[in-house]
Amino acid sequence: MSSLDTPPGAVLFACNFNKVRSPMAEALLKRAYGTAIFVDSCGLKADPSDPGMDPFAAAVLEELGIETAGHRPKTFDQLEDDSFDVVISLTAQAQHRAVELSRGRAVEIEYWPTYDPTLVTGSRSQMLDAYRQVRDELYGRIRRRFGRVLTSGG
Repeated sequence: MSSLDTPPGAVLFACNFNKVRSPMAEALLKRAYGTAIFVDSCGLKADPSDPGMDPFAAAVLEELGIETAGHRPKTFDQLEDDSFDVVISLTAQAQHRAVELSRGRAVEIEYWPTYDPTLVTGSRSQMLDAYRQVRDELYGRIRRRFGRVLTSGG
């Protein structure tokens, strides 16, 4: 999408657990475009015993001044609204569910394969670097896909 195009009205990011990649993408899109685009995120599964965002994901977003304390992971079935113009899957598993969601609807489905930083082991610094890399790659894709940033935060 070029900066001359009209942005979509609503975007959904989806991954497996809605604790790392999809909430990072949601937060980054909100930071860049404010309320110009409605954005949400979800996963295939939710763990009710662990209701918050991954602490490393939260930490690398907070480095950019993005607050994540209000994020609560949810599944496709827990979405309040499923009327999205664009659904972006960040895992192959979520892509299959996104295709099901879109049947009979006018919705663009995109697949952005995104590395899972939870697979990295090592020191805290090494783990944070993996999360930063995912954050930065997502932000770059968001900027390329949606065009000119509309807020001063982007």
